[in-house]
Amino acid sequence: MRYAIVYSSRTGNTALLAQAIREALPGEECLYFGPPDPQALAADRIYAGFWTDKGSCDEAMGAFLRSLEGQQVFLFGTAGFGGAPAYFERILARAGENLAPTVQRVGQYMCQGKMPQAVRTRYEGMEPGPRRDAMLANFDQALSHPDAQDLARLKEAVTG
Repeated sequence: MRYAIVYSSRTGNTALLAQAIREALPGEECLYFGPPDPQALAADRIYAGFWTDKGSCDEAMGAFLRSLEGQQVFLFGTAGFGGAPAYFERILARAGENLAPTVQRVGQYMCQGKMPQAVRTRYEGMEPGPRRDAMLANFDQALSHPDAQDLARLKEAVTG
């Protein structure tokens, strides 16, 4: 089965996931690897990766997902906030709303990803309190992600 790995990565986190998928799958069947591009539409299965923007996939990936017709799709992505599987499920569901009824979802994976230092600076400027403390703690926890365990779980999800 010919496949494409299409991803949008703002800070490099989703690019790491895309590379892990590339390492896990047979290279000779890879038709396309890179940012959203019509070349990928010739694949039977598309591994579509995104960074989270406003609780869904970023706009470039949303537009690409809306262009699919009849393929199998495995959605994957990263989000700065993590630790709550229900949060990841909501993001994946919103991203999936971009898919036509003829597109078959064959899997999904999401993990936390580190955020730019500018985000921490913005959090530091917030009014002191529990919300600010929680956001700073999440930022610090995200610094190590995606980590080796995240990548191993993704590889298992795409090959298992």
